[in-house]
Amino acid sequence: MPTPGFTTTGRLLRSTAATLLAVPALLLTLPSTSTATPAAPTSVPPARGSAHMGTGVLTHEGQGDAPADVRVAQTEGVDVSSHQKDVDWAKLWDSGVKWAYVKATEGSYYKNPYFGQQYEGSYNTGMIRGAYHFAAPDDSGGAEQATYFADGGGTWSSDGRTLPGVLDIEWNPYGAACYGKTPTQLVSWIRDFLTTYKTRTGRAALIYTSTNWWRDCTDNYAGFGTTNPLWIARYDKTVGELPAGWEFQTIWQYTSSGPTVGDHNKFNGPLSGVKSLATG
Repeated sequence: MPTPGFTTTGRLLRSTAATLLAVPALLLTLPSTSTATPAAPTSVPPARGSAHMGTGVLTHEGQGDAPADVRVAQTEGVDVSSHQKDVDWAKLWDSGVKWAYVKATEGSYYKNPYFGQQYEGSYNTGMIRGAYHFAAPDDSGGAEQATYFADGGGTWSSDGRTLPGVLDIEWNPYGAACYGKTPTQLVSWIRDFLTTYKTRTGRAALIYTSTNWWRDCTDNYAGFGTTNPLWIARYDKTVGELPAGWEFQTIWQYTSSGPTVGDHNKFNGPLSGVKSLATG
């Protein structure tokens, strides 16, 4: 991401569509011209398993100015991985953070050793939380990785405080930007992951990506916009242009250097929208 900010078929569409349908009229999705300055390239790729949301985005697209004010309610959230180790969730809660996503797995070879403290710690503090998977299409198939993710903490429960899982598909921090695959192959890989995840959990996964990566590596494929909520990564004043198929984002990751800990994000709506996404 079902969710505020996306559509799917049948019951999921009817139960959530009303929450954010008014948002697109209020939010601007401006052209993606950015003042962000890419990080300096490194000749030595990081170790496998060390990737996290925005690893490739920061390197390829850089960090621009702080977001501009918007005219609709936005709910602050964070995403964390093993980089943050044991997280002070109480401090984040007191700062206004009400939801969190935690890296659970990567490829079919890595599980976050801090997942328990981060996933349960956020929940115990009162947050609505979920898990994400860092995709490695050059490692194994989409269906295999979706299964690995669901088995490794990425499942969903109907407790009202567990968000559906996220597929983090972005610039490859370990090698070829598009994982050595053609747009057609990547779209097929993503579809296999999403189909398997929904079969396992009953929920449609969110897709985390950047517009530039999506355009370059999937040929701006538009086929997931009506079934899977969008989590867009852009570290600048505005959300900018969105990938094809989505009229608006459900979540915007606006910085890779949050004021407390983790990457910071804006859910496109009030806290009641986050709860609706969790409820399904």
